[in-house]
Amino acid sequence: MSVDTLQYLLGMAGTVAFAVTGVLAVTPRGIDFFGACVLGLITAIGGGTIRDLILGVPVFWAADLNYIWVALGASFVAFLTERLLTRREIHRTMLYLDALGVSMFAIQAAQKVMWLDFGMPIAPILLGVLTAIGGGLLRDVLAGQPTLLKRRELYAIPVTCGCILYVTLLTWFPAYAVLTGVVCSLLILCLRSSAIYWDLHVPLWLTTQSRHTDSTQSKK
Repeated sequence: MSVDTLQYLLGMAGTVAFAVTGVLAVTPRGIDFFGACVLGLITAIGGGTIRDLILGVPVFWAADLNYIWVALGASFVAFLTERLLTRREIHRTMLYLDALGVSMFAIQAAQKVMWLDFGMPIAPILLGVLTAIGGGLLRDVLAGQPTLLKRRELYAIPVTCGCILYVTLLTWFPAYAVLTGVVCSLLILCLRSSAIYWDLHVPLWLTTQSRHTDSTQSKK
């Protein structure tokens, strides 16, 4: 498998995963078919669009409309099948699919930025994270729910660790680009899925909540 093929497969897998999460985020509240497809599409292509605008290159889906058709198809399937799930199952499914999406998009984006030799070595990490979480942030904002970044969930941290490892390994071992991409994608997926399954959170002392708690206690 070539690096081009891996990048394309990662992008398509992430597109499907994010499109489905976009639909599942709003269907429990009631939404029509058109609205579900629009939100699924925005979730799927939002992060990559922002990345390409920053890079100053043609937006990826404009050069390959398959991304649009795949996102719309995944949104359609999600809209038809979500009624088979309970609200709790929808929430869990959305979280795991989001984990799959961020793991795919993060490495795909880091690959693209490195190929363009843009802002090395920091930009591949930053844009990898931005691409991965951008669609999810747009989804949560449009769905009117708190974004995952505003919670104590281990969300951006696994993505950042995977991107850092990918850039580091690819810098030292460029001949193993495909293997490195697969391994780092799986690492992000495993870390994020573990955080979901075991309900792992960022330690309270690393959040602003602890400072507010300490301030309240001192006033008492």
